[in-house]
Amino acid sequence: MKDLLVKINAEIETFKVEAESLTEKGVKAAGARARKSTLEIEKLLKEFRKVSIEESKK
Repeated sequence: MKDLLVKINAEIETFKVEAESLTEKGVKAAGARARKSTLEIEKLLKEFRKVSIEESKK
């Protein structure tokens, strides 16, 4: 579970950097990278939910 949290935090940080590049600097390619990052965050959060439910059953 700790590894999953590390992955989630890393992906959120990636999103922050790319979103900032898009909004502050106007780098259009950063928008695509930020969107890709949100898809990965979504997958990781679904995995977190699954794992946390399993952990709560113990």
